[in-house]
Amino acid sequence: MALGPVPGAAADNGWWNPTARPAPDSQINVTGEPFKGTDAQGNVRGFVDAHDHIMSNEGFGGRLICGKPFSDAGIADALKDCPEHYPDGSLAIFDFITKGGDGKHDPDGWPTFKDWPAHDSLTHQQNYYAWIERAWRGGQRVLVNDLVTNGVICSVYFFKDRGCDEMTAIRLEAKKTYDMQAYVDKMYGGAGKGWFRIVTDSAQAREVIKQGKLAVVLGVETSEPFGCKQILDIAQCGKADIDRGLDELYNLGVRSMFLCHKFDNALCGVRFDEGALGTAINVGQFLSTGTFWQTEQCRGPQQDNPIGLAPAASAEKQLPAGVSVPSYASGAQCNTRGLTDLGDYAVRGMMKRKMMLELDHMSVKAAGQAFDILETESYPGVISSHSWMDLGWTERLYKLGGFATAYMGGSEGFSAEAKRTDALREKYNVGYGYGTDMNGVGGWPGPRGANTPNPVTYPFRSTDGGSVIDKVTTGQRTWDLNTDGASHYGLVPDWIEDIRLTGGQGVVDDLFKGAESYLRTWGNSEQHKAGVNLAAGAAASASSAEWNPFISYAPGRAVDGDRGSRWASDWNDGQWVQFDLGSPALVKRVTLEWERAYGRSYRIELSPDGTNWQTAWSTASGDGGLDTAQFAGAPARYVRVHGAGRGTQWGYSLYEVGVYSS
Repeated sequence: MALGPVPGAAADNGWWNPTARPAPDSQINVTGEPFKGTDAQGNVRGFVDAHDHIMSNEGFGGRLICGKPFSDAGIADALKDCPEHYPDGSLAIFDFITKGGDGKHDPDGWPTFKDWPAHDSLTHQQNYYAWIERAWRGGQRVLVNDLVTNGVICSVYFFKDRGCDEMTAIRLEAKKTYDMQAYVDKMYGGAGKGWFRIVTDSAQAREVIKQGKLAVVLGVETSEPFGCKQILDIAQCGKADIDRGLDELYNLGVRSMFLCHKFDNALCGVRFDEGALGTAINVGQFLSTGTFWQTEQCRGPQQDNPIGLAPAASAEKQLPAGVSVPSYASGAQCNTRGLTDLGDYAVRGMMKRKMMLELDHMSVKAAGQAFDILETESYPGVISSHSWMDLGWTERLYKLGGFATAYMGGSEGFSAEAKRTDALREKYNVGYGYGTDMNGVGGWPGPRGANTPNPVTYPFRSTDGGSVIDKVTTGQRTWDLNTDGASHYGLVPDWIEDIRLTGGQGVVDDLFKGAESYLRTWGNSEQHKAGVNLAAGAAASASSAEWNPFISYAPGRAVDGDRGSRWASDWNDGQWVQFDLGSPALVKRVTLEWERAYGRSYRIELSPDGTNWQTAWSTASGDGGLDTAQFAGAPARYVRVHGAGRGTQWGYSLYEVGVYSS
């Protein structure tokens, strides 16, 4: 990398300006010192992007996303089109698939940028390092870089310069992120001196932000993590693969991840895509797994996205002769697949490693089961980072201590969604965030037009008031959000200003609290300790126990620590099982892991003496699986689970019961 002195007005010797920058390079077009420190309450300040893909050009076979976020050879090398797009984009096949038209475009990036990057051009680099720098200068303080790829897209796409193994791509993207950190450091005089700081714990992130720099967190979003695909419903991985994979990712610095993405895998079912894109991804599902998506009537108010039914001819040509995408009943909108036993194991493995689970892209069935597991442990490490979780789960997420952001949509729609959840954020004292999903093939806010009555007026001040932000210029191109939309990452500050104009200062203020809320979720996950089960091995009794000459279903089986044994009652209502904790203790939470014979209606009762009982919690809408009863808490020596109505023709049956003081 050839470094030169910082030119002109930028050479004010502030710590935030590099002593040398590649020449030539993009302008930043922001003046003023980035804010440091915390607010009066000790909270960090700033925006959080919880979902970005800086290095996706290294995934999908290396040719799907054209251009790089940095290059030692300079900007002319970093921001150039894929070779097959020359001379006029005629072979820009994925552009054609995602954008429509004929895919033709001016392939030149630097220095003209006539046709790209653009808000609706989904295959060109949007995360050039200087554009991310501009977002940092505009007030962003946390960026989650999700390492991403998809083996099926890689395998069917015509152009590639490497293999399609997903974990190989994830490793490379992690390495390249560290390389980018070193690239920025070099401009500032050496290791640790740059503004782009990869962090591996929340305390480190807080320290980076106090210095006024950008905390970068590594995540993973891929369809077959650890090789956990399934073929004809047969898992291609085991628990040992999951443990090895989680350990490897953790050692790479990854602290959050998706367990499934786009295709059903051996861990969980996915939330569908819509329209022609949904059809194309369903084709990919078949190519990956040997099965198409399968649907059923939803069991609750939450639903998966409407399944893609529109034709996608170019994708459907990939199917074997005689195979076609099935049709689906209009009323069956939920994926039949939820969280598998291996998925359950992976969720618990992430909890043990204090990692954060991304729920977006999980089917509602899988997400509900994941919530059940997290709630049994009161584990707060749960994230929804770009509007792919059913909004009906939002309070459940906040109640656990999780964090949610919305996809980077148009400022008016984004503001309306933020206001819809205002009351919940106020109730749980959380800020808000966004998921730009740049380089994620999703599409970004278009221009509101030069004639809009409330355009972004340049220059404008940053949210903290300390910086002045003008139109961003790279080479011969200057972008204006009003007429160009959110074409690349450098326009994130302009988009936030547009939110202020369309949605009001209150929305921006909530966004400015986002970094603190994200770090609180992360920090609470790191500090989480598994509760002590007060009922483990306790003396147990029950109204009845199902008789079997070969297997014991005695009440003590529900507290023996073995998830393979269980207590089972006679086949009628009104059955109960109770536990003697040995001495009085504060009881605030009871967890129940039901066998298929579950309680539809039941109550948790507490007693100081085993004679006088008081109901602490009850439900008439149990659905089996994992249940968590949380209540204000009371001292008790005896705890009883009292069934009032069965969910099946059988009795009540519990694998494990947990009793906790927290």
